[in-house]
Amino acid sequence: MTMRRVKLLCSALMLLASHGALAVSYPLPPEGSRLVGSAFTIAVPENNTQPLESFAAQYGQGLSNMLEANPGVDVYLPHSGSTLIIPQQLILPDTVREGIVINVAEMRLYYYPPLGNSVEVLPIGIGQAGRETPRNWVTAVERKQEGPTWVPTANTRREYAKEGKTLPALVPPGPDNPMGLYAIYIGRLYAIHGTNANFGIGLRVSQGCIRLRNDDIKFLFDNVPVGTRVQLIDQPVKYTVEPDGSHWLEVHERCRAIGRNLNPTEKSPCR
Repeated sequence: MTMRRVKLLCSALMLLASHGALAVSYPLPPEGSRLVGSAFTIAVPENNTQPLESFAAQYGQGLSNMLEANPGVDVYLPHSGSTLIIPQQLILPDTVREGIVINVAEMRLYYYPPLGNSVEVLPIGIGQAGRETPRNWVTAVERKQEGPTWVPTANTRREYAKEGKTLPALVPPGPDNPMGLYAIYIGRLYAIHGTNANFGIGLRVSQGCIRLRNDDIKFLFDNVPVGTRVQLIDQPVKYTVEPDGSHWLEVHERCRAIGRNLNPTEKSPCR
């Protein structure tokens, strides 16, 4: 028997490179294949002053994806001249390719447009421990709102009060609204929305909703119609045997482990 190649994809591998903060677009693979994209690296510039979050945003990645692909990297200030793997190759989730698929385990959102032959991939932030983002749930886009109003739950206001912070009953649209400029409501209790912060994508930072960078949520807002199917899944391990016989494995740390030494309330260059 011939030994087949087994390739381990650190983080969620590599895509066709779009170098902005917008969704990264992949052509769908041929029948029988789930592997998309190709790996590449970049060199951190000399005299670097940018945190890892800046490189993550530039290449359409979440912070957790960058940390998985680059173990030991300095999250606050990657060393000048060092090499960073940009995780832009990945295995598509093992589920129906329709509408929005959110793999909570890898902190990525997949959008399969109804017309065309591509998939758009966006990094996300998810719910904090105790405020979990749902898993194993199929729902739909119920409505969309430009300039959403945030209505904190009583429990959220109590949690803030423990830290000496007072939340109003509602937060109107504007720079103080953590939902950002756009919201896509799924089911009755959750939303896919933007942010008013410059960190948190690829971390457990929300009250259970799905958080995106502002360019990414605008892309979804403009392109995803009401009624679109939304599926939330939990696939930390993805495996595929490709048509050429090669075996590929993609493994993500459980969300609780990712960012265990990162405190999003701590003052840092990422804020």
